[in-house]
Amino acid sequence: MVEQELIPGLFRTEFRKITAVLCKFLGTDHIDTAEDIASETFLSALETWPYNGIPENPIAWLYSVARNKTMNYIRRNRNFAEKIVPALKGDDESGPFNDIDLSEDGIRDSQLQMLFAISHPAISRESQVGLSLRLLCGFGIGEIADALLTTSETITKRLLRAKEKLRMEKIKIEMPPDSEVDSRLDSLLTTIYLLFNEGYYSESHDSIIREDLCLEAMRLTYLLIENERTNRPDVNALMALMCFHSSRFGARKNSNGEFILYESQDESLWNKELISRGAYFLNRAASGSRISKYHLEANIAYWHTRKTDTAEKWENILDLYNQLLIIEYSPVAALNRTYALSKVKGKIAAIKEAEELGLTNNHFYFTLLGELYSNVDNNKARMNYGKALELARTIPEKKIITRKIRSVHL
Repeated sequence: MVEQELIPGLFRTEFRKITAVLCKFLGTDHIDTAEDIASETFLSALETWPYNGIPENPIAWLYSVARNKTMNYIRRNRNFAEKIVPALKGDDESGPFNDIDLSEDGIRDSQLQMLFAISHPAISRESQVGLSLRLLCGFGIGEIADALLTTSETITKRLLRAKEKLRMEKIKIEMPPDSEVDSRLDSLLTTIYLLFNEGYYSESHDSIIREDLCLEAMRLTYLLIENERTNRPDVNALMALMCFHSSRFGARKNSNGEFILYESQDESLWNKELISRGAYFLNRAASGSRISKYHLEANIAYWHTRKTDTAEKWENILDLYNQLLIIEYSPVAALNRTYALSKVKGKIAAIKEAEELGLTNNHFYFTLLGELYSNVDNNKARMNYGKALELARTIPEKKIITRKIRSVHL
């Protein structure tokens, strides 16, 4: 039946919008209620549409039902009504219920304000990602658990603790004052960045990329770009970074779902429109005097959209990694830098610096060492690939490493 195909799609796009608006209207004390009403709205569609037919405007129908269910909930709970809408008058639908703003602007504003509430420093980083996936992306508990490589029980407890923290800290769903926007924006961008990385470097056993996570991260970033108070250079830099990375989705895996390394990717499969969009946002990020890690990573990603293996390319990438490590050191960036170093100064120099990192619990570390030792010391290359194989978590990664081992001739 058509509605059985339509409703899941609408749930993915509209549940998050309805939830954000109702959370804004009801407050952080009643997030669970907002989620329940949004869920009941779609249940009503499942129960009604097969018999009465699909409404002429399904989205407007959902919004109307969600609004009516909210009104009915408040009328049934007079104590709640006295606190939330003390001006409530019988069946009058004017006044306080006009605050249930499911217009395009109302939805956008509610989602942006919810994004700031979720990214409050009182909420742990892992909980910020989980809440974002649930309330702003419409992911189910099981989906979030799969995305974050944990159990549904763990996610449920994590979200409960985060919602309780929102209540205890009396965090309001609103835009922070101008004096706090910059500091809160830093935290918010980190959450979105982590969300994108969860998709781009997926460790799911059957998927090497979670494009849905990446696209949600890009959608949330665009919310920030659309608002003049948050349309900052580092926000545009993050969007540029995600555009450049996303441009290579179509070339990162083959028809069997197996991962294709950068040097073996078919450049004709890269999305040229996304590369152009990335360049547009990178240009917009050039204003101001502050260079963030997103600026540097976006520029690194830009150079990776140029497949030609030139000295200029790798010298620029190496220089960008050097700057990045000064701004914000991370073992992953240091590891990636050594690959660029091998392209500029050769494998021997890169091996020395890579081994000093000592990332012995990281399969990427041993994979890189295997690559660097290939045709330098093939015994050590196979040994390092073997360690990488032991540490790899996903089937696609194991397949890549196995092929690498077979390609090293003793």
